[in-house]
Amino acid sequence: MKRRVVVTGLGAITPIGNSVDEFWDSIKNAKVGFAPISYFDASEYKCHMAAQIKDFDAERYMDKKAARRMELFCQYAVAAAKQAIEDSGLDMDCEDPYRVGCSIGNGVGSLQTVQREYTRLLERGASKVSPMCVPLMITNMASGNVSIMFGLKGKNINVVTACATGTNSVGEAFRTIQCGDADVMVCGGSEASIVEIGVAGFTALNALSTNDDPERCSIPFDKDRNGFVMGEGAGIVILEDLEHALNRGAKIYAEVLGYGCSSDAYHITSPLEDGEGAARAMTNAMDDAGLLPEQITYINAHGTGTYYNDLFETRAIKKAFGDHAKDLRINSTKSMVGHMLGAAGAVEFITCVKEVNEDYIHKTAGLNECDEEMDLNYCRQSYNEEVPFALSNSLGFGGHNASILIGKYRD
Repeated sequence: MKRRVVVTGLGAITPIGNSVDEFWDSIKNAKVGFAPISYFDASEYKCHMAAQIKDFDAERYMDKKAARRMELFCQYAVAAAKQAIEDSGLDMDCEDPYRVGCSIGNGVGSLQTVQREYTRLLERGASKVSPMCVPLMITNMASGNVSIMFGLKGKNINVVTACATGTNSVGEAFRTIQCGDADVMVCGGSEASIVEIGVAGFTALNALSTNDDPERCSIPFDKDRNGFVMGEGAGIVILEDLEHALNRGAKIYAEVLGYGCSSDAYHITSPLEDGEGAARAMTNAMDDAGLLPEQITYINAHGTGTYYNDLFETRAIKKAFGDHAKDLRINSTKSMVGHMLGAAGAVEFITCVKEVNEDYIHKTAGLNECDEEMDLNYCRQSYNEEVPFALSNSLGFGGHNASILIGKYRD
C-alpha cells in the first residue's frame, strides 16, 4: 500500500515577504512585489521591472563564512528550509538522518557566477577564474547546501525542469515518501536570476513584460498581458509519512493526494497549442488521488502572463475538466510575486496549503478584462469559501508539465 504523505512545515523567501506569515498576509491584501530593477542599470533594456527580494540578510540564517560560500539561490534555499524545519518541529537529534532526505530544485543555477567568472576569464585569463566557480554555479548546490546545513543524509536530489522545477521537486519528494524510501523530505525550489544575462536572455525571447506600471506589469489572463515579470526567492516545505508525523505529534497542514506529469514533446518554448500535455498532467494527478474532476473546485494556475501560456493553459483546463471548467476558481499567484522560475511551483504549493487551511482563494491581482476565448473564472476577486482540494499547475520550457493535488487532512 502507498503511504499517506502530509505537509508539516512551511518556509518562504518571496518578493512580498521573507516568511510564510508575511507572504500570506501580502497575498490576502493583493500586495504586488514589483519595482524597477535595482541590481543593475536596466535603463537600456526593454524590460525594467522585476520582483526582487527585499531586506534579506543571509546571516539571520547562517554564519558569515557559510554565506560567503553560497550564491543567492542557495542562501534563499537555506533560509526557507530553516524556517520550514523550525515550523515543523522536526528535531534531527531524534531522527535517523538517513531517513530524512532533500529534494530542492533550481532552474538555472547561479547566473551571477557565470557572468562574473566569464568576465574575469576574458579580462584576466583562465588562471584568474575562482576555484569556487563550479561549486557556486551548479544547480544542485541548493539541495546540497540544505542537506549539509541540517544534516539530512537521506535521498538528496535536484530536479531541473525549468519552470516546472518547484512542482516536480515537491512531487518527487511525495513519491519518495509514498514508496518508503524516506520518512521525511525537505523539498521545494529556489531561484535568483535577476541579473543582466538572465534579463537579457528572457527579453530576447520576448517573454518579459515591458510594462513599467507595478500594478499592470504582471497581469495573467488579462487581454493586455504582454509577458511575465522575473521574480526570485525560495519555497521549502516539509513532507512526512503520516504515521511518522502522528508519532512525533506534528501539526499537519494538509495532505498531498496526487501528482501527475507529462511532456508536450512539441516545442522548446511554446506549450502545446491544444493544451493536451498540460491536461494530461492534471488528469494524471486526479487519477493518482482517486478523485473525479467534478470534485475539484480550485486551481492555482501556472498563469505567467505571456500570451500563449495563459491561452493554452485555459484550453488545457477545459480539456481536463470539460463542462466543469466553468465552475472552477482559477487564480495566478504570479500576479503578485512574478515568475520565480524554479521556485515558482514550490511557492504556489505553499499558497495552496494556506488556501486549503483557511478556506480562502486569493484574487488574481491586476486582472481587468480577458480575451474572448478565455472565459473561465480567473478570480478577479477573492473568495471565502470551502477549499477541500487544490490543484497546482507548473509548465516548463522543453514541454515539462507537472500538477500536484493537495487536500484537507482527514483522519
